[in-house]
Amino acid sequence: MTVERTGCGLPRAADAGETMTIFGWVDRRRDHGGLIFLDLRDHTGILQVVINPQTAAAAHQAAHAVRLEYVLRVRGQLRTRDPHNVNPRRDTGEVEMYADECQVLSIARTPPFPINEDTEVEEALRLRHRYLDLRRPRLQRNLRSRARFISHLRSVMGEMGFTEIETPMMIRATPEGARDYLVPSRLQPGSFYALPQSPQLYKQLCMVAGLDRYFQIARCMRDEDLRADRQPEFTQLDIEMSFVDEEDVFAVLERAISSAWSASGFRGTIVTPFPRLTWHQAMDRYGVDKPDVRFGMELRDLTDAVRGSSFRVFADAVAGGGVVKGIAVPGGADLSRSDIEGRLTEVVRTFRARGLAYLWHRQDGWQGGIAKFFSEAELAAIGEIAGAAVGDAVLMVADRPPVVAASLGALRNQLARERAMADPEKMAMIWVTEFPMFERDQETGEVTPLHHPFTMLHADDVDLLESEPLRIRSRAYDIVLNGRELGSGSIRITDPAIQERVFAVMGIDAQTAEGKFGFLLEAFQYGVPPHGGFAAGIERLVMEGLGEENIRDVLAFPKNQQAQEPMTGAPAPVDVAQLAELGLTVSPTPPATQT
Repeated sequence: MTVERTGCGLPRAADAGETMTIFGWVDRRRDHGGLIFLDLRDHTGILQVVINPQTAAAAHQAAHAVRLEYVLRVRGQLRTRDPHNVNPRRDTGEVEMYADECQVLSIARTPPFPINEDTEVEEALRLRHRYLDLRRPRLQRNLRSRARFISHLRSVMGEMGFTEIETPMMIRATPEGARDYLVPSRLQPGSFYALPQSPQLYKQLCMVAGLDRYFQIARCMRDEDLRADRQPEFTQLDIEMSFVDEEDVFAVLERAISSAWSASGFRGTIVTPFPRLTWHQAMDRYGVDKPDVRFGMELRDLTDAVRGSSFRVFADAVAGGGVVKGIAVPGGADLSRSDIEGRLTEVVRTFRARGLAYLWHRQDGWQGGIAKFFSEAELAAIGEIAGAAVGDAVLMVADRPPVVAASLGALRNQLARERAMADPEKMAMIWVTEFPMFERDQETGEVTPLHHPFTMLHADDVDLLESEPLRIRSRAYDIVLNGRELGSGSIRITDPAIQERVFAVMGIDAQTAEGKFGFLLEAFQYGVPPHGGFAAGIERLVMEGLGEENIRDVLAFPKNQQAQEPMTGAPAPVDVAQLAELGLTVSPTPPATQT
């Protein structure tokens, strides 16, 4: 089929009079009692085709059998439309093709959902027929925008002197914070590769190798529970740099993301440099470590203002070492008692808060069931600290600091969504820095790294390593956009003594460390430069740039919430012979426990 092809969405009025050939899918068909009108669609757009039985009898006969989603080859002359027939909603709306030839290249069954309409379709059906879903204009736009974004990232990384290096997809299993996907080895029975959760150790080895500036558009896999912005396999912009500190890494990421964002035509504007918040500042002001800073309603500490009040809930919480914090809800005097004591209280209880106290600041003074427990001076102090004006409400939680932060942080985000407080076109990227080095695992009680064990400690906190590890700040940092974490990074540990002490806090002795990370530790003995890096999620960046709510809408063939691919049926059992070749057997699934 060697023939010059014109994209369906490319012809314009200046091309009128030309004879051209187009290929595509039938988007719409209209038979006007003689004339047949076809809208033909390809990846460039849609062109209207007119087939006249008086001038193109064979083409007209072929078009009689045509239905939606048939694949056609059409040849004809481009003409301008009459002014009253111009379609201003379409790029090709000033022209139409008068066909001389119409050839059916492929017939099509009736699709299980409309391709030519932007209607809501059950996601399970979309994923089962993903190849049809991908024909729809929105997903076509999303995938092409994603490709442009990645192309621009590659370009700007090259301009900054980075070398693109591909690291292995089958690696040794190492603890990265999530479960590994394992791959059995046929040649080494009983041994397994892991699919990479990230190229972390390899990119650090690239720094030992003297490559200085590494980057990769890296595919990563993590066996973890899924949500709207998480998939078991994903892509990230992965970088590592030698002889740098945090400011060097920040400058590179700010330039790369803002440049590619603008060049890709994403919504909003990325303003650089990104503002910075330490982790402690974020938790204190917003209650979460990935704050949405497009709106106010910050958490305010009311502990001192209510310490001496007769409201026992507050007084007892403070006496027990807790805190009282609140948020002022603009215009919140319209929140009813049932709103607050019902759904809003349920929000904070999800985070183990025992309740939600509230006051309304109305024209005739402070109101609410607890107002009687406070003096006029105490009420004035609450209002002043919270920043509450007349017409606002102050919502308060009294408990241990982590509970207060988490519950009010979630409540703040919930109210902002309900009351449309955040400008959807504003792109508020920030750096969150100085994350805690360690956290305590809620199930095992063990001390584990919040990021990974190769993150360098804050210089002022190294002496706390053995005595108070949970107080240690790290040199880790995240990029957060509009309340969503886009990626994280850190300056790395290169001092063997500090690395050994970090492993000891985690309960990893020298022998275990050698078994898991010996190749890295050995490499560091041959001269390692100070280095740091970052990994930013491509899908999350594209989601935000296009205004999509679900990560599956910026991926070609995503998994569903159960980590399955409905189209192909993956994952699926394999033949017993394949298992035998690998020296594996599969235990039968135990029956469900009867209750």
